[in-house]
Amino acid sequence: MPSTPMHLKILLPFQVFAEKAGVLRIVAETREGSFGLLPQRLDCVAALAPGILTYETQSDGEMFVAVDEGVLVKTGAEVLVSVRRAQGGADLGQLRAAVERDFLTLDAHEQDVRAVLAKMESDLVRRMARMHHE
Repeated sequence: MPSTPMHLKILLPFQVFAEKAGVLRIVAETREGSFGLLPQRLDCVAALAPGILTYETQSDGEMFVAVDEGVLVKTGAEVLVSVRRAQGGADLGQLRAAVERDFLTLDAHEQDVRAVLAKMESDLVRRMARMHHE
């Protein structure tokens, strides 16, 4: 029984990064390792790690997209990938460098925001515990 090619859509927070029809296979990276999707695979959801997403179409051949962390959802022939950032390119070496440079290292602003949020959360927990004991 021939399988229907997949339809891949890569979503960023405020735009559609890419939309490809006729996708024959997809390889994505999770914290546990990489895994492949073929059209006949059962529906699934996966938390993606920063890395390289590979997909193949009959017309374009093998294509690479550097993605930040996100979520992949496969429902039938539809595959939605929602990530914070993505960068396309044909040179796998340059994309791997982009992942290491841009996606794996948090910028100073994001680290500061996370530190402030952690302080706020701990202060809230401390106040709630104090109120509970009073």
